[in-house]
Amino acid sequence: MRENPNPASEDEARFEDYFRDAAAPSEAQLLWQLERQEGLTAGLRALFHGPASLVKLRVWVFLELMAMPASRISREVFNQHFHMLRDEPLELVLKRFREADLLLWDGSNQQYSVTPLAQQLLGVLTPLITSVGQDADLTALLANVAGAHQLGTLDPAHLQHLQAQLSRLYDEFADAIASGSEFHLRRARQRFGKALSLVAKASEALTAIMVQAQEQGNAKLERLARELGLAQARLLAMASQFNRALQQADRQRVTLGSTGITTTDVRRWLQSVHFLENLSLGALSRPVHPVLVSQHELLDQAEAEFERDRPKPKEAEPLPTAQAAPEGELAVMSLPPEMGLMQALLNRWAEAGELEQDLAPAVLGGSYARASYRAQLLPLLGDPQAQHLVGATGDMARQPWRVHWGVEQGPIDDEYIRWMSRGVLRASGPDASTGESMNEEDKA
Repeated sequence: MRENPNPASEDEARFEDYFRDAAAPSEAQLLWQLERQEGLTAGLRALFHGPASLVKLRVWVFLELMAMPASRISREVFNQHFHMLRDEPLELVLKRFREADLLLWDGSNQQYSVTPLAQQLLGVLTPLITSVGQDADLTALLANVAGAHQLGTLDPAHLQHLQAQLSRLYDEFADAIASGSEFHLRRARQRFGKALSLVAKASEALTAIMVQAQEQGNAKLERLARELGLAQARLLAMASQFNRALQQADRQRVTLGSTGITTTDVRRWLQSVHFLENLSLGALSRPVHPVLVSQHELLDQAEAEFERDRPKPKEAEPLPTAQAAPEGELAVMSLPPEMGLMQALLNRWAEAGELEQDLAPAVLGGSYARASYRAQLLPLLGDPQAQHLVGATGDMARQPWRVHWGVEQGPIDDEYIRWMSRGVLRASGPDASTGESMNEEDKA
């Protein structure tokens, strides 16, 4: 049985009925903040509920009402100010405002007065009466953050909204750079410059917010301010990426002959043409007729070309005979002699029936570099991946010896090395008991 998504009518349904878990909304901080603004939500519903024409009428009357300088307005002044409206729509709008607690009517004095809720609602509707620009969203967010900081009413939600907008702008500019389109890059570069100027103007306020949050010990606000500064730095770092992308577009621009006209000019002209299909009108309505200019001169040139003396083509020459290559020597890179010396030592120990030997004789000797190289060769002993190789490396991996480093360290009587980790070399094989136990340990 499927649960009805609308258990009751739209007006009777509760907010919790839209969730799978009815207790989930009560744990959200955003819902708690919205519930504290029930009056403002009701005012917005009173303005924006209904047909679009009626919503526009209510908003217009509300903004005109809030712009009137008098604190108390008589009905006569009301009628004079809104004389262009018919009485029925005006009375309907005023009744709506009174029911939503946006307008108070004093019956004794026959006067209207606006409520604090209406003043708060005016701040929400301020973007409706401001000039619409390409960066109006970022401008409004920066103004809210800077203004709230100056008034001491800054909330972490202001910083979260601004950080989200900066992230969206970063993704938008990154997509423009990745597109490789010159016109898209130039449009995005223009908006990027405006965004940088707006962020630069608000940088002092953002820095002050970070310092104030650190002084007050507000960890959440300080974290949001630092994340906002990081988003601002990412946005500033895109300036060099724009420059490189525009330089790449300039290098790809092609000049058409010696006219000075580039492919960018042609594309800009094509974009200005309203109907591109009109350019092909009449192009295929008649066949192409060649037109010869100065036919006699062309004929004279052709005759002279046929009659002139041409050089004889070169005859094919046979390839040169083979020559013996000079004798030479092929220099082949050889491994250091330490590997061969170590293998000779290990072979002597194996032939003598030794089952365990100290590491020092196999590693020490010569200089520190030689000892280090021999120590680096020890992990090759028994390496399964190197045993199938041909050559000195494979021979080293197939030696019946295994290295065992100890945890102890101590001084060494050597001319070049003073301190060394202890360890032994143990023989491994089917004929050595220690070697068999060692192989079982390796397998484990």
